Amino acid sequence: MSNDDLEDLLDELDSQGDLEISQQVLSVRMEKRRYGKPVTIVEGFDLPADEIKAVASDLKSSMGTGGTVDERRIELQGDHRARVPDLLRDRGFDVRE
Repeated sequence: MSNDDLEDLLDELDSQGDLEISQQVLSVRMEKRRYGKPVTIVEGFDLPADEIKAVASDLKSSMGTGGTVDERRIELQGDHRARVPDLLRDRGFDVRE
């Protein structure tokens, strides 16, 4: 197989960005904010801002919670460390807990 064939195959496989997504290692942690309220933080994205917002929207819908994207990280209201890693893995991300 020539390099051109290999590049074409990789481009075809990556048509949905799957290779890029699977190579990202995300971390999930929880912080306490004002009045002791928990916030789940997902960091490590190397995606365009609109794609991070799409992931955040999916997570918020799945969890039934509010949240935001701030400085290339997703912040979800509440402690969701038990469920978020599996949801991210289902989307093809590698998650370090």
